[in-house]
Amino acid sequence: MTNLALSILAMAPPADGTTQPWWMTLFPFVLIFMIFYFLLIAPARRKQKKHADMVEGLKNGDKVITQGGLYGVVKGVSGQIVQVRIADGVQIEVAKHAIANLQTPPGE
Repeated sequence: MTNLALSILAMAPPADGTTQPWWMTLFPFVLIFMIFYFLLIAPARRKQKKHADMVEGLKNGDKVITQGGLYGVVKGVSGQIVQVRIADGVQIEVAKHAIANLQTPPGE
């Protein structure tokens, strides 16, 4: 039998009419929640925290990529707004949360 079939059979009530303890009934649900937490929730929280730290650490001269795909250099940071130079003489203002990532130099 497959593991899924065995786990379904393990959750079935015994044939002699006795009942399982309450904690045995909740165990599969707790196990599923733990799997979801470690595979989905925890990595997403780590990624979100890493992005927030990167955005808070922006400074003049940082090369960035916006979520829209624009490459530029940070020229100023004030509150939740970042001034980004995207070409000679062209400077735009974007929201801090719209900065997707820092550019990495070639070879890293």
